Parts: sequence; C-alpha cells; structure tokens
Amino acid sequence: MTSFKEDVSLKPYNTFGIEAKAKRFIAFHTVTKLQSALAEQGSDALLVLGGGSNVLLTQDFQGLVLKNELKGIEVVEENEEHIFVKVAAGENWHEFVLHCISQQWAGVENLSLIPGTVGAAPMQNIGAYGVEIRQVFESLEALEIATGVLKTFNNKECEFGYRESVFKKALKGKFIITSVVFKLNKEASFNTSYGAIQTTLDELGVTEISIKAISDAVIHIRQSKLPDPAEIGNAGSFFKNPEIDKIDYEGLKATFLNIPSYALPSGMVKIPAAWLIEQAGWKGKTFGEIGVHKNQPLVLVNYGNGKGLDLKDLAFKIQQSVSDKFGILLTPEVNII
Repeated sequence: MTSFKEDVSLKPYNTFGIEAKAKRFIAFHTVTKLQSALAEQGSDALLVLGGGSNVLLTQDFQGLVLKNELKGIEVVEENEEHIFVKVAAGENWHEFVLHCISQQWAGVENLSLIPGTVGAAPMQNIGAYGVEIRQVFESLEALEIATGVLKTFNNKECEFGYRESVFKKALKGKFIITSVVFKLNKEASFNTSYGAIQTTLDELGVTEISIKAISDAVIHIRQSKLPDPAEIGNAGSFFKNPEIDKIDYEGLKATFLNIPSYALPSGMVKIPAAWLIEQAGWKGKTFGEIGVHKNQPLVLVNYGNGKGLDLKDLAFKIQQSVSDKFGILLTPEVNII
C-alpha cells in the first residue's frame, strides 16, 4: 500500500514561496510508484508538481499532490547530424541544458536558466530568445491518469503553440509526462539575433561564438532582468506576450507611436506584455508583501509572506488596466490554483 503524507506544506515546492497545504502528498521516483499512487488516489483531486515554477497557489489543496522526481538522462539514438536524448521528466531543466553544453549537443542553449523541470517544458512549449521546445522536440512518454498506461506522443500530436500544447488544452489533467526525447544537433546553428544576445556577447568580449558563449550570454541577460526565486518568490513571466491582428496593431500605433512589436509568420503581431504593463504604470509597484518587479514588470513577486489570493488579485488588476488602456487582454502564463 502506498504511504501518503498528510497535511503537507507546499511552500518548499513552489517558487512563489506561497504557504498552502496539501491534504495528501507523495513524491515519486519511478513510474511504478506513480502508477501505484494513482491506483489509490480515490476520488481526490490531483495536482502534479515538478519544479513548481509555473504555479500560483491561492488556497490549500484538498486532494493529492504528486511531486515528480523522476531522474535520468540517456542517449537513445544518433546519426551523422543529430543525437536523440531521453530525459526523465523530473530532471531540472537548466541542469539539463548545462549537461547538453558540456557534451557539445546544440539546440537548447538559448533556453538556459529557465526555471522548472524537463516534464513541464513541452507542456508549456517553453521558449526564449528565438527558440522554442518544439524545434528540438522528438517525442514524449506520458502516463494516462485514467488507465495507468504509458503512451507516446510525437511532435505533431503535442499540438504545440505559443506557450501551449495539447496538454494544456484537450488533454489537460489527463496525462502525467514521465520522459521527453530531444533531437539535438551535433553541428551548432547559432541564434543570436533575438533580444540582446549579440550585444551581450560583444559586452562580454566574446570573439569566438559557441553554444557555451550563447548560454553564458542568456544567463547574463536573465540574471540582470529577473529575480532569483531563491531570494524573491516569483514564477518568472506571469503573462504571455499578446498576439493581435495587424489592423488592431496599426490602430494602436497611431496612438502609441513607440509601441514595440514583432511581426509573426502568421500575419499577427506580437506585443511585449512587459511594455504594456510598464506603460500602464505597474513597474516596481509594491503592495505589502507582494508587487511587480522593479526591473521586469512581467514578473509578479512575493517579498516574503505574500498570499496567493493577493497575487491573483494583483494580476487581475493589471489585466484590467492594460485592457482599459490598450484594449488588449493579457493571458496568464502561470497556472492559478
């Protein structure tokens, strides 16, 4: 019989550092233990935590919390151009990126220092500095909660979109990702055009570009803009960058001449959410124990003993003010529970 812990504090398991309790809790290190826990779940609601870096807890969880601690990295196939690496879902994402760099496996260096676990990466289709998971994703294995059976999903079946996948839409709450296979490159193709990567490389005095140099530049940029969750509770970017159609963009540009934008292949236009939030006057604002980060308005922070409900309320107020000013509704990237 599975040994569940009861009335467990979830504060150590979420990067916001929010105090909330789980009615029942168990960490699983094997797929077999996960299957056993699910078999004894009963009628309890279910919450799966990896790194806890994309969740805002607003109340105690009156169900079963499963902490994913599956570990392991192995090469499963390779050819002249690519190496296929299978990674357990509980592995720390950034540590995996550093491992790839040490092995000279290219493709994920632009995704350095993103918090969370490997299992959350395809669920979110995480992305940064011109690269998204779908570009290096081969397949994943996931356990179907209803049956306890492992199933494999290829790139197409995951239905990746901007910070989206089928696991956040049609299959939300139906599967637990257990491992991911990445298709990495033996020959690097450097992506330095997005954001401040090239400028940072120049500032760091890099004369010979490499995947490590790009990773170092990305780490430097992120550390200069984003607070360390170990020091200030946060979940990284709280909102997605909105995408609007070109006609709406032209209308906004007529009023806000300096509005930044990125044209997308779809014909839509992406607007930086951070700029919208800053223009609405939220950057650096504090409200007791919570606030909006002084360097990056896309990041909501818990300075100590903040409450999840207060952060949720702050997020709603930001949404409302941005909508009033620009006619754009920001969508949370963080899972609010």
